[in-house]
Amino acid sequence: QVQLVESGGGLVQAGGSLRLSCAASRRIFSSNAMGWFRQAPGKQRELVAISTSGGSTVYADSVKGRFTISRDNAKNTVYLQMNSLKPEDTGVYYCMVSIERTYWGQGTQVTVSS
Repeated sequence: QVQLVESGGGLVQAGGSLRLSCAASRRIFSSNAMGWFRQAPGKQRELVAISTSGGSTVYADSVKGRFTISRDNAKNTVYLQMNSLKPEDTGVYYCMVSIERTYWGQGTQVTVSS
């Protein structure tokens, strides 16, 4: 079992920044994909950014150039730096890690006011 604990969400004005963190309860290797998804009210969960098992990063088109995913394997942690936030970025952000199966965090709320 792997527990993921997210932090860093909150309320911010449009144009502002937030940094999300997600810490895993066990050792994470570079071969384990880690990433972030989000779910807006009334919508399906969607990919935001992922650091793949092959070492590459993939971003949703809507966040390219504004969000940056990074990871610190020594701390078993993945981060999401979010800049130039827009109201449409509002939602619950979920961290995930793939270790034989996919594990999810409990989610952290991000609200961007216009």
